[in-house]
Amino acid sequence: MEFHYLARGITYVNGQILLARQRGAINTFLPVGHIRNGESAEAALAREIEEEIGNKVIVKRFIGAVESTWKENELENHEINLVFEFTMPDIDWTTPPCSNENHLEFILAEPTELKKYNLQPYPLVKCIMNWKDNYNCFWGSTINQYT
Repeated sequence: MEFHYLARGITYVNGQILLARQRGAINTFLPVGHIRNGESAEAALAREIEEEIGNKVIVKRFIGAVESTWKENELENHEINLVFEFTMPDIDWTTPPCSNENHLEFILAEPTELKKYNLQPYPLVKCIMNWKDNYNCFWGSTINQYT
């Protein structure tokens, strides 16, 4: 089994959410960073987004957590996602930011379009739909029963 400890970020600009996608993929995801040993979740998120987009990131409040499992090439994967609000004050939001990494692209999407963009892990759709008005932490999981 492969374990992933991740920090994901939500930014809401001009009524839209920033999503990322591997070029050619059918699903999207929130900007994300693997958390390294000895690194805080906030630092991991800021580091990864700054590497991918090239702009300064301000990580704000904690939104919640989502766990997810999936199988890829017969390998079981399990991830824990810590989700934070973030801003990038020095970016022009008239178009999606360009990626510094050739395999990655960014999309600006209306919150009502998240299912259309196949946002993964899917509990993030509910998290995003509630986070602006709800100051309680969110918990979501793709695991349907206790093991």
